[in-house]
Amino acid sequence: MKKTKRNPSSPPPPTDHRVLLKIMRESNRPLSPDDILPMLGLHRRKKGDVDDMLKDLVAQGKLIKLGRAYAPMDRVNLITGKVQVQRSGVAFLIPDDPRRKDVFLGQDTGGAWHGDKVAVAITRENARKNHEGRVVRIIERGKNVLTVRVVRAAGPGSYLCKPTDPRLDFALLTHDTDAALGLATGDIALVAPGDQVDAAVWEGVVLSRLGPENEAGVQEALVKANHGVPTSFPKQALTEAAALPAQPAETDFAQRKDLQKVPFVTIDGATARDFDDAIYVEQKGKGYRLWVAIADVAHYVPVGSALDLEAYERGNSYYFPASVEPMFPHALSNGLCSLNPNVPRLSVAVCMDMDERGLPGETRVMNAVIKSHARLTYDRARDLCVDKLPEARAELAAELPGGEGEAVLTMLDLAEQLARQMRQRRLERGSLDFDLPEGEVRFDAAGNPEAMVQRERHFAHQLIEEFMIAANEAVSEYLQAHALPCLYRVHAEPDREKLETLYTLLSRLDGEAAPKRAKAGRFTDDDFAPEALGRLLHSVAGTEREFLVNRMVLRSMKQARYQPENEGHFGLASESYAHFTSPIRRYADLIIHRLVKRALGDQHSPAPGFKKLAEMGQHLSGRERVSQEAERECNKRYACLVLRGQEGREFKAIVSSLTDYGFWVELPEVLAEGFIRLSTMLDDYYGYLKEREMLLGERTGRVIRTGQAVRAKLIGVHLDRLEIDLELVAEARKPGDPEAAGADLSRRERRAIEDSRRADRARQKRTGGGKSGGGRSAGKSGSGKAGDKSGSRRSGSDSSRGKPGGKTDGTSGGKRRGR
Repeated sequence: MKKTKRNPSSPPPPTDHRVLLKIMRESNRPLSPDDILPMLGLHRRKKGDVDDMLKDLVAQGKLIKLGRAYAPMDRVNLITGKVQVQRSGVAFLIPDDPRRKDVFLGQDTGGAWHGDKVAVAITRENARKNHEGRVVRIIERGKNVLTVRVVRAAGPGSYLCKPTDPRLDFALLTHDTDAALGLATGDIALVAPGDQVDAAVWEGVVLSRLGPENEAGVQEALVKANHGVPTSFPKQALTEAAALPAQPAETDFAQRKDLQKVPFVTIDGATARDFDDAIYVEQKGKGYRLWVAIADVAHYVPVGSALDLEAYERGNSYYFPASVEPMFPHALSNGLCSLNPNVPRLSVAVCMDMDERGLPGETRVMNAVIKSHARLTYDRARDLCVDKLPEARAELAAELPGGEGEAVLTMLDLAEQLARQMRQRRLERGSLDFDLPEGEVRFDAAGNPEAMVQRERHFAHQLIEEFMIAANEAVSEYLQAHALPCLYRVHAEPDREKLETLYTLLSRLDGEAAPKRAKAGRFTDDDFAPEALGRLLHSVAGTEREFLVNRMVLRSMKQARYQPENEGHFGLASESYAHFTSPIRRYADLIIHRLVKRALGDQHSPAPGFKKLAEMGQHLSGRERVSQEAERECNKRYACLVLRGQEGREFKAIVSSLTDYGFWVELPEVLAEGFIRLSTMLDDYYGYLKEREMLLGERTGRVIRTGQAVRAKLIGVHLDRLEIDLELVAEARKPGDPEAAGADLSRRERRAIEDSRRADRARQKRTGGGKSGGGRSAGKSGSGKAGDKSGSRRSGSDSSRGKPGGKTDGTSGGKRRGR
């Protein structure tokens, strides 16, 4: 019987991406398009359709291309994540799975750029260090538009450009640029990268001109573009915001507790315009009753609305020295949802009973309507209830009518008492408190940055922090008690290897005076508990070791994140913690508000499942990291702008980090960080003793330690590389002083260093080696890899000094809350 041929133009058997993915997963080997066609019963002429589906699945990260064949991502030993390039030039993979450790990639990233999503194959597994790997595929470019600096014209309509991000080490050659843009050398522009034309050159198309590099506004626009920070709202979101009322309607007050007569107050930064929390404290027997009222954003923003979808994509608000990109349009963030004074506002209120020692008792949560009786700044709150200045108290009493002023003053005095008790109890339980200086930019009348100054911080800030932490803990426990899911704010235990290094270092430096371990001779879990680290920080407070210990403990901390599993918050020594107090500026808090409404009986309020919460937590943690990185880059750029033209100026400096080729110093006067290369220190050859965290001069015995105060002279500012170059200023010595600056070494240290030198000389003699002529940084014992990741991430502890933990108000910052 003659075989009937299939008509290649007839419709193929039913198939879609799911069917194709199912075939790939059930196969015991990678499949090429030629393998797949007969499995689907398709003619070869349909190969183009299969190719398109395979490419779609690759773009979605579900398949990976291996030569001519394809395989499911979950069937190969690959890890997906984002490339993070360090300032030293080496790269790491930050895995999508937060349970995995970062993977060391070295300097060969297979064409991947900083921020790209890639698939990495593990090439070497290490028990204590990071695994090593190589990039096998670039899944998605992190940036489709690059900010560039115009280097020079390269012909009519053509320009040679360099990315402003120093971690992108290549050039772009643009063609057919619109002359109307008026591009000039030194301008900052936005470029869409095209094809690679050389190992270090890509084609590109200029999209727009931002302006001259030395303008503050250009620098902020550059940072926003670098990090994908949204700068405008979709039209539909703005339409929804405009349709909302200017004030809450009386009908909205139904089934809410009316607290309008309770003298709530807001305490925020001087430039704040969005007030999302108000407080009230009253006496209850020998103890206290604390009320924290939070703006009810969930009432106005339905799930799935354009406002909701845009807020989720943003994840949080983004704060810069001269501007802010809010999570919601101003109609909500500064108007309807903001707890402005003397107007009714919808809120979710938490009422917490506290005993006389500041320990929590019964908690109640409710929908409420409040009216803020006073808008206070931090400084005014300090004058009123911390310093209790008579003139400030008299002024407030006169401002508020009908005895309200006296009621507010009485309330603030109780709040100050309660906050001190709560803070003491929190520190006793092991909560870590890193009080690091935080800078802000001061502008001149023309809007140009003229100085970086330290933002003043006092107990009024801590008062609000204590109340917000308490509310966050109370709401987390409230959802647990109602058997509802929760998006917890989790902070994992620190890196034990780094803490072991710290304990060992202190033992070598201070001998018997060093902090003692729980059990002599070995490390135990007790040595890494929050209480132990709290005691360690307290033991060095005010000593020469304080800077070193604070920085090394901080560098051991993991990144805080959002997830549906409750693993506790190590930095706060809290068993259950969630973000609830800033729904105007953090989407994670809005999720918690909706879950609280569910617990209060609103069955229409969504309760996402575990898988959905995990997905949302991962997205929001990622957006938070973007916010942190953008803030850090912006501060570096402003520091460079402020210091340009000040070459030759001398600064007080503190050594913050050491390498075998130089060391970083912090400049407290300008709150910036610079680098001193050993190649500029011509008085000696210096070796890096990593196990002792010091650089040691071979001839003079001069010691450079982490935390040491030195003087440094500015020799160069490089805005293109975001680098501040310094050189060490020689210290004047009195006649008869020992030449060795290592006179501060203990006898124990000197013996150990001499033993190390003798061992080095003996080793060189055995191997026939000698000194290398590679420069003045003769990094000997303990010299680590140039790409050591120590200190690459500042903190995951939700320190109240950083954005991960809370909010910054207005355009110039001010309040960090909620941790």
